[in-house]
Amino acid sequence: MELNEIQEKIKKFNDERGWSNPEPMKDLLLNMTEEVGKMWNLIKWVNTEKQQEMINKNKNEVENFVGDILYLILKIAYLSDVDSEKGINDVLEEYEKRFPIEKVKGSHANVRAGGFDNK
Repeated sequence: MELNEIQEKIKKFNDERGWSNPEPMKDLLLNMTEEVGKMWNLIKWVNTEKQQEMINKNKNEVENFVGDILYLILKIAYLSDVDSEKGINDVLEEYEKRFPIEKVKGSHANVRAGGFDNK
């Protein structure tokens, strides 16, 4: 299923329940923050190896996190009349220019810590 088709499916789901009201946009953003907090609680204060172990051990919880965040992002997209496919394609195109492979491979983009960002 294409991203815009999923966005439309989410819109239909919300329309059928009378939940397509843009007024609680701030609540959707708060809900995203709560979901990120749940994921953070799964892996906080442990090293990278332990984080990966916790993710693998709690795969269902991680999949639920990804699903919740995608749902909320696509709901915000349709409530804002934004084309999610165009949005992600535009960002990827921008990132291709900002983070050329030969400058960033094996590194990061934090310029303050020695990374590269062609912004």
